[in-house]
Amino acid sequence: MSIFGIGTDIVSVDRIKNSLKNRNFINRIFNEKEILKCKKTKNSVNCYAKRFAAKEAFSKALGTGISNGINFNEIVILNKRSGKPYVRIIGETKKKLDKKFKRGKSKISLSLSDEKKYAVAFVTITL
Repeated sequence: MSIFGIGTDIVSVDRIKNSLKNRNFINRIFNEKEILKCKKTKNSVNCYAKRFAAKEAFSKALGTGISNGINFNEIVILNKRSGKPYVRIIGETKKKLDKKFKRGKSKISLSLSDEKKYAVAFVTITL
């Protein structure tokens, strides 16, 4: 296995808190499963902030940023029953990645963390 890309991102929780006041922002950035998860979470702003940071970190690991058919709400950040976060790609973004990585021959690893003021994510893509 070789590393294709590494990405990291840190976001201000207050910046995300302010952005969440805009319903259009929420629907453009987050998938409905993420929205449901964060609404159920005690500290929902941090939940959203970590997911936003993860999407940014993923786009950096990919080397494209959010462009060329890569959509924020198609990069879905979920958790396994154990709590471990993972990235699930759907829609047109998945089609684009399947083409780039020969039908899913890649592995995405994700780590998330947060404090009161900041959320951070680290992503590696291996082939």
